[in-house]
Amino acid sequence: MDIEVPTNNNWLNAYYDPVAGIYTFPSCIALADLNSDGDNKLVIADLGSGLYKMTLKVFQGTSVVQENALLDLPTGIVSVYMDNMEPRTPGIVVASGSCLFVYKNMRPYYKYPLPLLPVNEAEKSLWNAVRNGDVVADVLSTALSSLKDEIYASALTSQTLRFLQLESRDEAEAFIESHKNVTLKRETVVTCLATMKKSVAEEDAISCLVAGTEHKEIQIIDSEAFTQLKSYDLPSIPVFINVSGLYDVDFRLFVACRDGKIYALKKDSAEYRVCIELGSQVVGMERIHKHMVVATMDKAVSCYTTKGKKLWSLELPTNIICTGIMDQKAKGFKALMIGLDNNEIRIYRDKNLVDTLTLNDRPQAICYGRYGREDSTLVSVTSSGALNVHILKRTAEYSEQSGKQGRLNPQKTKLNIPKKTQLFVDQTVREREHGTEMFQSFQHDLQLIRLQAAKTYIHGLNSSITPISDDPDIPLKLNATVQGIGPVFQMMVTVENTASSTASDPKLVSDLKMMFKFSDKVYTATPRIFSLPPLVPGIPYKFPIRIECIATDQPAQDTVTAVVFTRSKPKPIVTANISMPVSEGVVVV
Repeated sequence: MDIEVPTNNNWLNAYYDPVAGIYTFPSCIALADLNSDGDNKLVIADLGSGLYKMTLKVFQGTSVVQENALLDLPTGIVSVYMDNMEPRTPGIVVASGSCLFVYKNMRPYYKYPLPLLPVNEAEKSLWNAVRNGDVVADVLSTALSSLKDEIYASALTSQTLRFLQLESRDEAEAFIESHKNVTLKRETVVTCLATMKKSVAEEDAISCLVAGTEHKEIQIIDSEAFTQLKSYDLPSIPVFINVSGLYDVDFRLFVACRDGKIYALKKDSAEYRVCIELGSQVVGMERIHKHMVVATMDKAVSCYTTKGKKLWSLELPTNIICTGIMDQKAKGFKALMIGLDNNEIRIYRDKNLVDTLTLNDRPQAICYGRYGREDSTLVSVTSSGALNVHILKRTAEYSEQSGKQGRLNPQKTKLNIPKKTQLFVDQTVREREHGTEMFQSFQHDLQLIRLQAAKTYIHGLNSSITPISDDPDIPLKLNATVQGIGPVFQMMVTVENTASSTASDPKLVSDLKMMFKFSDKVYTATPRIFSLPPLVPGIPYKFPIRIECIATDQPAQDTVTAVVFTRSKPKPIVTANISMPVSEGVVVV
């Protein structure tokens, strides 16, 4: 029997598989160019039955091209660039249990376990008593049950929780016998996952990972060395994370938690701020331009500023299942996509309904982006496990005039003031009220910048920490390049006499030596110090140096300083600081 597929004038039904058997969440679906060939793949973390058969599936077109088994339930996947190597190929990071699993080129690449949590002292002493034979199964069960009632279950280890679930005494004694010598480990679980650009905002720039945990914590993780950069404590468990800004410059985190509140976090502060208080649990949170759009379980969609001021609110006819962003960068169009319980996917631009797409079943997860070589593709997974792929027609045009306005709460309707007008009014009022303070603050900051620049310039001249010599008697220029991926590198150092080679009496620089400074625990250099030949003006001299990373505990990255000096001068002539690339370290057998 043929299944009737609903149609829409703006969308093409590219693919429909009613027996795909996919069970996933909105946070576990992504589109990414995994092979750097311009052919984007669909990546889905399938929850299987919820207890087993959890897999990471990669779709190309209409078929599954790669499957990897997952050890625990996935809670989120993201596409992230982890290095500057060419071609630019992103990796897929899957949050599963207490670990982040990294896949690159559709193959397992790295496993990052989150840091362990401290074990409760009372729980530790009870298991130590079991190890010494001082406590039997019945006494241990009673003591651990009392401890569970005193503190939260999340404060206990998984070993204790599994023991308390056993019903018979024989099972409890067998469990004790097999686990009494096992070291207690209290692990946390990743609840949500996002990415943040590290230093530049380009699409293929290196990003950091932002993970929320069941331990009411937000962790920012470096995707290059996989080390924790920063962490924040929250009063509740995070479920959605929205990121804006760059880690090396400035950033803001907006975190929706299970207590129905959205908290704002800043780079320069470890404290959280309650930004938005909601009357219901959050179903989805998206950022459109400078506003936060929040969907809640009371069938409402609300728009807020980043300071928590509500701009508008919509009441929808049925329950909200999932949300997503429709971003057409070529047309400058950005809209909110909402999956509803009545099998509809609604598209809103601000508070205006511009399109509705009807499916055969309730949408469970939606994702919009480039799939294959089509830029405007909507992928949806329904509650029955069906996979839908729709392509937006190139003739489709969305505008505020073409859409109808959703049902607004009358008391929350705001005047539609143009953004430029409101910005000009706010700036004028601010300058009028705080003109003197603003001028004084500007002058103060300007003088500090000038002072700091002068200090840095004087320090550089006095210590010769510049790659170009300021000594007219010994005019030198020094630069270096590093080749290799580690742990052995080849550094090519180039020294050049910058004196004029066309002069009647060119200067021949001689009696120079070069040495390298670095941490002896990280690197060794061969040679570390050597004499330079007489340098003829205008001719670059290249010297190969072998640098070896000897750090064994973790991936290492440090700075090597090259210094050119002579015995007749009390300070170095030129100095160059070379930032070495990350080395994977040395494997000790």
